[in-house]
Amino acid sequence: MTDSKPWPKEIRLAKDKKQLTVAFDTGESHAFEAEYLRVCSPSAEVQGHSPAQKQTVPGKRDVGIMQIEPVGNYAVRIHFDDLHNTGIFSWDYFLKLAKEREEMWGGYLKDLEAKGLSRDPKR
Repeated sequence: MTDSKPWPKEIRLAKDKKQLTVAFDTGESHAFEAEYLRVCSPSAEVQGHSPAQKQTVPGKRDVGIMQIEPVGNYAVRIHFDDLHNTGIFSWDYFLKLAKEREEMWGGYLKDLEAKGLSRDPKR
């Protein structure tokens, strides 16, 4: 039996470093804003060690991506320009981010509002 999970064939960072596109061998391609990737980082810093510990990260509207580093054959580490780089983005996690975008982004926006936080960086 073969593993038929989608496999990335291209990862492209936009010139402005604000969007990352991941194309899979299934023909699907997903573009992710840097802000979305940053606030949904799979890192323990953002996700916590349980759902109750999940953090709402404000002020990342203007965040960019400085570097993408391979992690074995299964993931990449994204280095954001706010110096966050502890999240390991697996191929499965990119697919989850794509398929659950509306729920995850909407939940993030609701959390910001409920906590009186903003997407805009503090000036």
